[in-house]
Amino acid sequence: MRASSSQNRVEEKTRHILSEILGSSPKTIGVRLWDGTAWPDERPHTAVLALKHPEALGRMFLPGTEVGLAEAYLHDDFDIEGDIEAAFELADFLLTRLGDWKKKLKIAGLLVALPDRNGTSTIGRAAKRLLPQIGGKRHSPQRVRRAVTFHYDISNDYYRLWLDRRMVYSCAYFMSKEDEIDAAQARKLDYLCRKLRLRPGQRLLDIGCGWGALVVHAAKHFGVRADGITLSEPQAEWARAKIAEAGLTKEAKIDVRDYREIGANGSELYDAIVSVGMAEHVGRERLPDYFNIAHRALKPGSVFLNQAIGEGVVPRPDNKNGSFIERYVFPDGDIPPLPIMLRAAESAGFEIRDVENLREHYALTLRHWLGRLERNHKQALSFVDEMTYRVWRLYLAGSMHGFGRGHLAVYQTLLAKLNPSGHTNLSLTRHDWYAKDVSEEAEQRSENVTQTSGLRARLGASETLTPLFPSEFRISR
Repeated sequence: MRASSSQNRVEEKTRHILSEILGSSPKTIGVRLWDGTAWPDERPHTAVLALKHPEALGRMFLPGTEVGLAEAYLHDDFDIEGDIEAAFELADFLLTRLGDWKKKLKIAGLLVALPDRNGTSTIGRAAKRLLPQIGGKRHSPQRVRRAVTFHYDISNDYYRLWLDRRMVYSCAYFMSKEDEIDAAQARKLDYLCRKLRLRPGQRLLDIGCGWGALVVHAAKHFGVRADGITLSEPQAEWARAKIAEAGLTKEAKIDVRDYREIGANGSELYDAIVSVGMAEHVGRERLPDYFNIAHRALKPGSVFLNQAIGEGVVPRPDNKNGSFIERYVFPDGDIPPLPIMLRAAESAGFEIRDVENLREHYALTLRHWLGRLERNHKQALSFVDEMTYRVWRLYLAGSMHGFGRGHLAVYQTLLAKLNPSGHTNLSLTRHDWYAKDVSEEAEQRSENVTQTSGLRARLGASETLTPLFPSEFRISR
């Protein structure tokens, strides 16, 4: 009888605290207590916070920080059922009220103080042990290598569960919201190559090439010689296997090295350079160096296409107490506002030719990734533990919310290196970027490249060969 009475008091206090903290929160969010009862009512909600035990609220809210709330989820003090993206409406609501929390959250201490935890998870161990050991100057080569390893070297098989079949870990390009992720990623690879206006025989560098999808695509469908660099050994191994599988070992290669090693001997010059999702690891204070290195490695008149996440125009609720993503996902990650990125590019001598914000495309991409990860929950546990799965579920959902709301943006910036006369190799218009859909164009280009190579071999180097590509894919010098 005493136990029942004590339990009733805990439930009563819990409901009181929920009313204090969440009373004016979005009505799409509900709470279910550990005994199955609901708050604020029994009606269906878009998302439900399922408290796993009477101490859950204390562990969620006593820290008063984004990281503390995230860690309570990671340690299974509560779960998020239904639409996890909707739950981020609650996160925004709570962060805006951080100043008020500290008074109200004292009530949570009546439930229980936060207990010590052992951190037995793979990602937990990494966050607690690896991050303090990263050491060194922020964004130095050694520290960047460790930070990249922390994020990307989990398991190729794990990423394969929820990425597309080409393992493209960046924003896809959608023609409609109904597009499948494989088609949208193929279209994005094609779109990047079109913006660079690649043509056979050119030399392309992909800085931060990931699992090599763009290197393979550009070599196979556009006839270029493509080099990719990454700091992740597992990514490089995967990419090299895909290059061999596609029969492109003479046209493409992958190296494990830092971007600061590009052009170290002064002999590397490229017709085009691309970087997708790498600049976020550079750090805003090193962006001028990053663009200077790319500028030196690029032939005059050519272009550098840089795609990077940046701050959106909708301010995020202030969070001065640390970031969940910084702690558990992207150590030392930096997403500066676009003007900082553009000023750094111009300071290196680049002319800004085009800027496109694809944030809605990234929100759609993340929705695909999140859905695939959730559907493959059981399989994911073959490669990572439950806590790591929760880190990625929270990260993907939070990022989707950020892009959807405008807190985050992703910018494709086309930069030109002028030749001594102030000219570039660019067309006057963008019409060739949108000529045809990738699905009907890519295979034809692949056939054209093969035919071109065969004809050159038969005609000999001294013969002149009329290009097989349509005029919109050629650029006059």
